[in-house]
Amino acid sequence: MFSAGQVGLLCGWGVFSTLRVIDGVPFAFERHWARLTRDAAALHIPLPPDPEGVRRELLELIEANGAQRSTLRLVVVRNGGGLWEGPNSSGQPSDLIALTANSKQWGDGVKLSYVTHARHAANEFAGAKILSWAQNLTWLESAQARGFDEVILLNERGEVAECTSANIFVANGNQVATPPLGAGCLPGVTREILLEAIRVPGIQIVEKTIFPADVESADAVFITSTTRNLLPVIRVENKPVGRSQTIWQALENAFEEFANHYVAEHKPAPAAR
Repeated sequence: MFSAGQVGLLCGWGVFSTLRVIDGVPFAFERHWARLTRDAAALHIPLPPDPEGVRRELLELIEANGAQRSTLRLVVVRNGGGLWEGPNSSGQPSDLIALTANSKQWGDGVKLSYVTHARHAANEFAGAKILSWAQNLTWLESAQARGFDEVILLNERGEVAECTSANIFVANGNQVATPPLGAGCLPGVTREILLEAIRVPGIQIVEKTIFPADVESADAVFITSTTRNLLPVIRVENKPVGRSQTIWQALENAFEEFANHYVAEHKPAPAAR
């Protein structure tokens, strides 16, 4: 039971991650937990000490909700500290919240607009996935009211950082680039897998400083997130972008193969009868 004065919820003092559930398996759980651990340490939020215990609880939730192919949100909120500290009903230093939802259908491509000065790359918390998400939601809502699907967030140097809930990649020739973490972007799990684990002959994936002009002139542009995989960008503001889907399709196929292999290795054993 949460208290009315629970500081984590009142102040957004928490961290979260969104996982894709495939055939009952929380995909890339270890990578999500590693990022939660880094972000929680930076924000002084105690995590449950047993990640495998958390995984088992998530599997129980997925089974109970019949959410074999879904999106799962995992949140850890802090219970004590700060000016607005209220009673701690659970007696724990933090609370874990998990919920499932139907996976969103994103369509065949997205239209993006820009938001300037939306990321402060020099901030020590840049790149942390924190519960206080209101700015992102407001930027997204404003963009959607204008007919766009997402926004490209620029940092204080005018560099491309990320979208409100996705990383961004641009392709030219055989090179695919995404902004470095120093641009102020969140280290997305799909981004991490592409950089570290996906190998497609003839395609090089790198971190590189990107400006709006680079996005608008690229052979292909796509955004990545747990729920989107790799999703092509078709317009930025009023300009069509991404003349080729060849590289995107090759990487999308490789990523799906990686995901299927992970699921096959982590499929829960059937319950004993």
